[in-house]
Amino acid sequence: MTHATPVRRDARPGSLLNLALALAAGGLPVLPLSADKRPLGNCPDCTGNRCGGRPNMKTPGPCACSAPCHAWAAATTDPHVVTLPLWRRAWDRAGVIGYHPGGAGVTVVDLDDAAAVDWARASLPPTTTVATTRGEHWIYSGTVRSVNRVREGVDIKSIMSYARWLGPGTGAMTAVPALVHEMVEKKPAAGPAPRPVAVPAPAGGGRCPHRSPTYLERGIAMAEQRITAATSGVHATVYATFLAVLSVHGRCGCLTETHIGRLFAAAQAKGESPRHCTVAWSNAATALGM
Repeated sequence: MTHATPVRRDARPGSLLNLALALAAGGLPVLPLSADKRPLGNCPDCTGNRCGGRPNMKTPGPCACSAPCHAWAAATTDPHVVTLPLWRRAWDRAGVIGYHPGGAGVTVVDLDDAAAVDWARASLPPTTTVATTRGEHWIYSGTVRSVNRVREGVDIKSIMSYARWLGPGTGAMTAVPALVHEMVEKKPAAGPAPRPVAVPAPAGGGRCPHRSPTYLERGIAMAEQRITAATSGVHATVYATFLAVLSVHGRCGCLTETHIGRLFAAAQAKGESPRHCTVAWSNAATALGM
């Protein structure tokens, strides 16, 4: 984990790209953030939020852009991506570096003030600690669902979230404690409870394109968010998302019924019926000759 690597803490604009490359080389998925910590769109269609992405861009916005250029979904460890011309221009505009904790296999307990820090010291086991402007980031090994305000002044940032890089921190990293798991689970997920739908996963046999264990997870998470972010044309969005997932992950045998269930749950939370989900999945598979 990159937080254990002694990388120079330097926020001057001219040094951001080199620091981002060093962090990415250490396994930390990075992305450029503005000085006020908002993610920057990294393609022409999304520059200046022209695509209609959400103002705080904590999750990918509802735009038609095919690139993962919003927030945590943009984070990457690929030096070729980090140095693309569009990204270089984003780094020129950036004020700080962000990263995707879940993609790095960690969880950040974001303590927003002194009172939250006092609570953590009394309630959580010691781990890697990074000072922030008003409080601290406590960084644990392992991932959980990201949830804001699990208690006053405390946010949990991991899967489908981003955090600001503030240096390697101090102290040995320990595993996500049981209390953090409990706090996350007590926060209900948005939307109605979905009905389970049994759809067999596609048979494998093709070449697996997955570059790392997080590649498939990231793809499924992005697909879930694309469905969740739909504000109109939900039927079309669900079908297009199923088609995209199957085209990338449907032939290598890595896609499981659990992954499919997550996509169906996201679709049902937007009002799709189990039958519509099944039909859309079947139509997408047929269109791809599967």
